[in-house]
Amino acid sequence: MSRFRVLRPGPLSLLQDGGRHGWQHLGVSPAGPLDPHAAAWANRLLGNRCGAALLEIALGGLQLECLDDGWLALCGADVPIRLDGVPRPNWSRFAVRAGQRLELGFARSGQRVYLAVPGGFRGEPVLGSLACQAREGLGGLHGYGSPLREGDLLAGGLGDFPGAASVPWPFVPDYRASRPLRVVPAVGQEEVLQGFVARSWRLSPQSDRMGARLSGEALRLPPCEWSQGMVRGAIQVPPDGQPIILQADRQTVGGYPVLGYLHPLDCGRLAQCPAHAELRFVATDLETVQQEWRAFLRF
Repeated sequence: MSRFRVLRPGPLSLLQDGGRHGWQHLGVSPAGPLDPHAAAWANRLLGNRCGAALLEIALGGLQLECLDDGWLALCGADVPIRLDGVPRPNWSRFAVRAGQRLELGFARSGQRVYLAVPGGFRGEPVLGSLACQAREGLGGLHGYGSPLREGDLLAGGLGDFPGAASVPWPFVPDYRASRPLRVVPAVGQEEVLQGFVARSWRLSPQSDRMGARLSGEALRLPPCEWSQGMVRGAIQVPPDGQPIILQADRQTVGGYPVLGYLHPLDCGRLAQCPAHAELRFVATDLETVQQEWRAFLRF
């Protein structure tokens, strides 16, 4: 077993796994990592299953004391990484020794970095998952949806690796690059979606793990006459006309009209955008999205 003591938790560090599935009919959000691409690579570097429990660290600022020899992997936002003051590469795995201190600086690009250990972090599942969901008070290290705190003790498994390794460069995203985010139109909203993708939007600082709020020229959609089930990436348009893109901690039912659905892989790109970032969107089709998402899951 490898153990780590939290010396400094950073602004918001959460224990997440593949999500809390099978409970949405009771109003329970799945939660899980906001950036599935970076989280999956952190686990892949250590031979973990895709949904193994890891840390989602917002903005950086985390400091851990290693209590045992072991391995870890980091992927995601561009943060300075130092082990006993010596720089270590991002998007890579490396060995740690008992007594060493791991320190993450603050993000230079991107917003969230994922830290994994062999076998995933251990804890007591709540409704089948360790995913931390603060709004509903579920999961996390202590079981009631709280972020990491100073003095917390994290435990993971041991691994046997031939040496350090890094993610091949074609799979490492540049979070500073501005590329349109892909949207599948909701049924009957194709015309309104044309107006949505024709303009640019700003990411509001009021965004959180529940939803990414956009600000820009207001959209006008006819009101929805009934509530409907919500999925991650759904783009709701409330009465003020400022769209909300639902994220991992979303509600499970909503009554606002839905404009379309963000590509699942672009949900991760959106999660790495800073507040006030300019966002642009482009329409795509459901079949293309399904093929690309299947390819990602198979890989």
